Amino acid sequence: MNRLDLTGLTARPAQLWGGVRLVPLVREAPVEGLRLHREVYEGLGAGIVELGPRARHVSYIPHGLVADWSGGEGTAPGAGRQSAAYGTQFGGSDALRSVALPPVPHRRTAGRRPGERLRFLPLHLALEGYLALHFGGPSTAWEEWSRTALRDGLSPRAQDAYLGRSVRGLGDALRIFEIHPGQCGVMVYASDALAAAFVVPHPDDYRLLHASLVEDLYGELVHQYALYGAPVAETPVRIGGEEHIRDLGGLRAAARAQERAWEEAHDTLFARELLDSSYAFDRAYRMESFTLWRFLPPFVRDTGGQHIGEAITDHKGRVAYLKTFRLSDAQVRRGHLLRTLAGADWRLDRAAAALGSSREELVRRLRAAGFSALLKGGVRPVETLGPHGKPR
Repeated sequence: MNRLDLTGLTARPAQLWGGVRLVPLVREAPVEGLRLHREVYEGLGAGIVELGPRARHVSYIPHGLVADWSGGEGTAPGAGRQSAAYGTQFGGSDALRSVALPPVPHRRTAGRRPGERLRFLPLHLALEGYLALHFGGPSTAWEEWSRTALRDGLSPRAQDAYLGRSVRGLGDALRIFEIHPGQCGVMVYASDALAAAFVVPHPDDYRLLHASLVEDLYGELVHQYALYGAPVAETPVRIGGEEHIRDLGGLRAAARAQERAWEEAHDTLFARELLDSSYAFDRAYRMESFTLWRFLPPFVRDTGGQHIGEAITDHKGRVAYLKTFRLSDAQVRRGHLLRTLAGADWRLDRAAAALGSSREELVRRLRAAGFSALLKGGVRPVETLGPHGKPR
């Protein structure tokens, strides 16, 4: 498995609001045997996540998601058992059940709950995978690397992100447009750059989680595109050949042909960077016939937008749940540098050759990417003198 398989999802015509384009994704039939629900946390949303006995991170945690594969109405096995949302169950005085943020850290980003349920923190699996990319630092004590790099690796590492409410136009777009019948997902674009993809297994799950998109994290590039980008152009839908349409059946067939044309255009022009890219998948948890993954892009430069994310797939590899985060160009460059260094056994000369540059240029790129602490103070790029004897 190295690609995302969105078989069963169909794109509907885009909904435009300023610089934001929402593309609804609908399913002909829900994914059987899996439901996804929201667990609301009381508090400010800041929490600590324990990754192991000696590692933890602090991050924004708006809510948790609970995957339930116990089976429910219309699903097998276990048909007929209650499959209402844990944390968002309707009925009685406890209409929206919430969970206080624990005084102790969350136990990892994904953890088993009583019964056939798994709680995980949205996008934290993906961000943890990116932050942990070659986190240990140099694997061999080559003379260029500092003692700090050999002892602590890339610790600490931090990445900035923007709350969905601060992405201009996103909240209004989610509030104004109606949800399609059978809608199980959406692709969010800012100035026609893919910002995020969100997919769930069942339309009822999506209705409960639709508004949570404004609580998600978005990259710096997405925020800038939405803030400074011009309103995106609307593409009118016209039905041609009206002289051949004689009745409602002919009109319905022409309208469906336009829907298919839009779906093909979307998959070819807009979503191509997500669907055509190859990913490195890391399995986080197995839930009978479903598997929770996190994935990283190839970090190949000059190939358009690249996304990290997490997904739940069925036994055929088809996506039941998906959430992605678009990396900035700087984040892609850092990932590319780390992958190249690790592939060269952290030897600067070999890594420079793999990048088609000189050792001095590689040192410049490492410092520009914020990895100065990895290098010894004496490792410096060779400076050439310009006019008046000043370094270039």
